[in-house]
Amino acid sequence: MRFLLDQRSYDDLLARKDHTDDCYMRPGQYLHHMYVDGVKYVVARALYDGIKEARANNDHEALRHLSMHKQHLDALVAEAQRNGTLNGARMLGSPVPVDADTPTSSNKFVPPLPLRVEETGLNRSFIQDLILRFIYSRSRAAGMEIANELCLYYSVIDPLLQELRAADFVDIAGQRGFGDTNYEYMLTPRGTQAAADAMTKTQYSGPAPVPFQDYLDSVKAQTIKNMVVTRRNIRRAFADLIISDPVLNEIGPAVNSASSIFLFGYPGNGKTSIAERITRLMGDHIYLPYAVEAGGQIIKLYDNIVHELAPDDGTDEQYDLRWARIKRPVVVVGGELTLPMLDLTYNAAAKFYEAPFQMKANGGIFLIDDFGRQQCRPMDLLNRWIVPLEKRYDYLTTVTGKKMEIPFDQLLIFSTNLDPNQLADDAFLRRIKFKIEVRDPDEAQWRQIWGFVCKSRKVELDQKGLDYLVDKWYTPFERPFRMCQPRDILDQMISIAKYNMEPATFSPDLLDAACATYFVSKEAKNFGAKVRLE
Repeated sequence: MRFLLDQRSYDDLLARKDHTDDCYMRPGQYLHHMYVDGVKYVVARALYDGIKEARANNDHEALRHLSMHKQHLDALVAEAQRNGTLNGARMLGSPVPVDADTPTSSNKFVPPLPLRVEETGLNRSFIQDLILRFIYSRSRAAGMEIANELCLYYSVIDPLLQELRAADFVDIAGQRGFGDTNYEYMLTPRGTQAAADAMTKTQYSGPAPVPFQDYLDSVKAQTIKNMVVTRRNIRRAFADLIISDPVLNEIGPAVNSASSIFLFGYPGNGKTSIAERITRLMGDHIYLPYAVEAGGQIIKLYDNIVHELAPDDGTDEQYDLRWARIKRPVVVVGGELTLPMLDLTYNAAAKFYEAPFQMKANGGIFLIDDFGRQQCRPMDLLNRWIVPLEKRYDYLTTVTGKKMEIPFDQLLIFSTNLDPNQLADDAFLRRIKFKIEVRDPDEAQWRQIWGFVCKSRKVELDQKGLDYLVDKWYTPFERPFRMCQPRDILDQMISIAKYNMEPATFSPDLLDAACATYFVSKEAKNFGAKVRLE
C-alpha cells in the first residue's frame, strides 16, 4: 500500500466527489483512500481522522480495518527514519508504477523456420502425400507452387520431389522460367495411383500441419496468463463506453486472472459491449498453426471467421509459415451453440477434423453470449465446462475413440440476462471466479450516453427534449433507464424523420413517435393466440 502524507493530498481528498466505494471503509463511511492517475493511496491525515471517529463511535470493525493501515504506515515511517528519507517525504510505500497506455504481455514465442525435412517434425511420406494430392488437384504444378501451398521452404520440398521422381511417381512436364523451382511436375500412372491411395487417408490440402506437441508447447509459451491489465491501461479499451469505476475495477482483475467471468444483468445494459471491449485488451499477437497433426490425423485449426491476421510490424521476422501470425483470438458464440460444436468435427468425406471453438480460442477469449438461450439445457452446457475450468485442460475424442488432452488457456466469458442462480448451482458458480453484475445506469449516465450517441449520429442534443422524454415516457411508468435506449430511440427518430422528410431533432412529435414504436405497452392484450415459452 502507498501512503500520502501531505496536507494538499488531504485537501484534495475532501474536495473530490468522484470517490468509489472502495475508498471508504464501508460505502460512505470513513473515507481514507484516494485514486491519483489510477493508483490507489491511503491519505494519512484522513486515516487518523477515521481512527478517531471509529473510536468515538465504538465501531470495532472499522477500527480494526483502519488500525491495520496504521500499522503498515508506522512500519514505513520507521524504515524511512532509519534511512533518513522521512523529512519532506510526500509519499511512502512502493514506487509509483510506470506502465504503457496499452496492456502488456511477455509473448516471445516465434515458431522456428524449418529448412530441412527433419526440422518440420513430420515424416517424409506424410509430406509426400500432401505433394501428390496437390499435384493431382492441379494436373501439373511448379515446385515453387507446391512449396507455397504447403507453406514450406523449397529446400524442404526439393529432396522430396527428387525422391518421388526417382520412384516414378512424378515427372517433369515443363518449365515456366529459370531454375529448379520453376520445373513443372505431373503425376505418372504410378503417381496417380499413389495420389488416389493418399486421398483415401485424407483429402486435406493446404499448409502442412504442425506436430501436436509443437502446438501444445506454443499454447504454453503464449499463455493468456502473460497479459497484464492495470487500472490505467483499461481506460483506453473502454474509452467509448459509459461504465462506472466499480465495474471497471471488477473487470480488470478478472482479465488478469485469465480464468472465467460471468456477466449478468438486465438486457440492454451493455454486457455484450463490455465483453467485446475486453477483447481490445488482447493487445499483442500470437502464432497459430493452420493445422495440427496428431497420431496421423489432421485437425484444421485456423479459421478466417474467428481469427484475424495481425498486420505486418515491419520487423521482417523469420518464422515457420505453417503458422499464422494473428491477433489474440476472440471467439463469440450465441444461441446457436450446441454441445457437438465443442467436440472435434469430423468431415467424413474429406477425412480430417475441424477444431472446436475452445481449441480455436486458446490464447484469447471465448465469449458465450446470451447464455441460457442455447439449443441445449444450460446445465448440460455448464457440465461440459466443469473439467476445463477446474483443471485448465480439456479432452477431445476422435472417431476411433482416441482421447486427446488439449490445453484450456483462454478467458471464458458467460454473458446472460438471466439470474445466475437459476442457471447454475453452487458447485459451478464456484468455478467461475468473477461474477460481475452490469447494473442499470443512473439518469446522469443515461444522459451522458445520449451525448455520445448524438455526436456519433450528428444530431444536436437538446437537454429540454430529454426532460420531456423522461417526464412523459419514463417517470409515469417507472420505466428503468437502460444503456441501449439512447442509441435505439435516436435511430427510431432518425428513421421517422427521413420518412417525414424533415431533419432529426428533439421535437416532442418525433420523440413521441419514436417511443410509441419502441416501448411496448404493459397493458395485457389478447390477440387470439398463445405461445409456450417453457
